[in-house]
Amino acid sequence: MIEADAFLAAASRAGFDFYTGVPCSFLTPLINGVLSDPRIRYVGATSEGEAVAIAAGAWLAGRRTVVICQNSGLGNAINPLTSLNAPFGIPTLFVTTWRGQPGLADEPQHEMMGRITHDLLRLIECELQPFPAEPDAIEPAFAQAVATMGATDRPVAWVMAKGDVADSALDVVPGAPLAPGCRERFETGGERPARAQALEAFLRFARDDDAVIATTGKCGRELFTLADRDQHLYQVGSMGGASGMALGVALNTPRRVFVLDGDGAALMKLGSFATIGAYAPANLVHILLDNGVHDSTGGQPTVSAGVDFAGIAIACGYRFAASCDDVAGFEAALREAGREGGPALVHLRIAPGSMANLGRPTIAPADVARRFRGFLASPRRTA
Repeated sequence: MIEADAFLAAASRAGFDFYTGVPCSFLTPLINGVLSDPRIRYVGATSEGEAVAIAAGAWLAGRRTVVICQNSGLGNAINPLTSLNAPFGIPTLFVTTWRGQPGLADEPQHEMMGRITHDLLRLIECELQPFPAEPDAIEPAFAQAVATMGATDRPVAWVMAKGDVADSALDVVPGAPLAPGCRERFETGGERPARAQALEAFLRFARDDDAVIATTGKCGRELFTLADRDQHLYQVGSMGGASGMALGVALNTPRRVFVLDGDGAALMKLGSFATIGAYAPANLVHILLDNGVHDSTGGQPTVSAGVDFAGIAIACGYRFAASCDDVAGFEAALREAGREGGPALVHLRIAPGSMANLGRPTIAPADVARRFRGFLASPRRTA
């Protein structure tokens, strides 16, 4: 058994400085230790998959990250681990618990995952290394994890059993409720613009030192076609994870951060609205281009027609939210979002469809990630 303080101190010495995850009773000592230390950044996510995406964004912004969760949520994390971390070459230390460990009494819902946790991590090609359950093992374990992550650009997984970490008290003051944000409407009821028209308007608005994350599907493909820039990251896979990635970036850079989201993706990870509102990065603008369909898969309708995304954003703690349905209203909403501060949401209803003969980014995802990471690390323009 080890002490949480010893684990966290060794982690800090190894350069791990950003934590995100979802609680488990086995993880209580580690999470309590992280939350009780004001020097450590921890983001509580609404799902394990969101936590992986947040950590990916933090890594892009120069952090060395730890994701912690219960193994029953491993299924939620598999999608971004395989379709975000793998193609983009983004490492993280993935610490999951071992509920349902064979031979130990546990709840019936943990039985199957307990049997397959290790095999599942190996199957998705996470480097599985022993959890440092003894004091003398902590420093070597972190050194091995750092070396493996550096050599492979892939996650390293540790499975933490019951009793591996001694109990630790929680010392944190609950946050106070925020005052309601500002809600604006710029709808005209006219003809809705194409996505490309909205992206062209956004490119006119964005500055050279803004960071931009485009969601998976045709949004990123059209953005690449219109303008390929070092400040752009074109997400592939991990549907719904773009907003979590943007949160991870925004919490770790002074730059303005824009996420270009879609209605299907936003609905898939709607809990990210609450996480963004709770951690409230003032430099984050969430742009939701809502065409009401899954455009990349043949135009099947989403359920967004009856969803008030701007109202949801305000209810979740965004400082500003606007709804619009034409380019002029979109441009006005962007200007207002810049004045009000963030997190801000601009919800634009657009027409279905995409550019003719639309191609795909010709730059490999891993190269896009490193180009984007280099952009974030570069000096900002002061003009």
